Amino acid sequence: MYRPLIAAALLLLASAPGRAQTPLWPSSPAPPEPPQAIPFPQQPAPQAQMPQPPPAAAPMAPMPPAAAFPNPAASAPEEPAVDRVFCNQTVDFTLARRGDVAGPYRQFIGIFSDAAWTPQLCAALVVENVSPDGRATIIYAFGPMDSNPSVHGGVLNGTGIIRGGELKFQNSDGSLYSFRPFYSDLEGHWLTPQGQAYEAIFKRTF
Repeated sequence: MYRPLIAAALLLLASAPGRAQTPLWPSSPAPPEPPQAIPFPQQPAPQAQMPQPPPAAAPMAPMPPAAAFPNPAASAPEEPAVDRVFCNQTVDFTLARRGDVAGPYRQFIGIFSDAAWTPQLCAALVVENVSPDGRATIIYAFGPMDSNPSVHGGVLNGTGIIRGGELKFQNSDGSLYSFRPFYSDLEGHWLTPQGQAYEAIFKRTF
């Protein structure tokens, strides 16, 4: 009697939908939302600036006339005063001892003569002393090569300036003079107010 009932129950269990046969997986969490982009504040584009021109160089002071300044005070003992004739001009001068003058200026101390700007015009230069700032006490003499009365002469006493290894001075008429060492001598250049240029070698004679 019980055997048909047990068979029916087993048949019922076999035909019923099997919940235990279907695996139950844990539910997957919802995919995260993509992060929202945070807008950054827009920076204003830098304005292009035009390059500023360099400051204008300060104009160079004109070279003072040689006779416009008093002679600088001698900072070194001097040789006894002497007088000589250059280009038919008598010149009195006193030389500082070279060993007591600053090194870069020693080669300028002395007597430089026997120069000829032209076949008719002779010239001589005496550099008596040079102060530590480069200011030089000078005597410039000029005159005829011989006793030519048509060529006038004269003597200029004053100061020049030494910059970059070059001695420069200007006459009151606007003439510019410059001298650079040439071995033991000086190479002279003369520029007239009319723009005429001359050059000559001034030989060291003391």
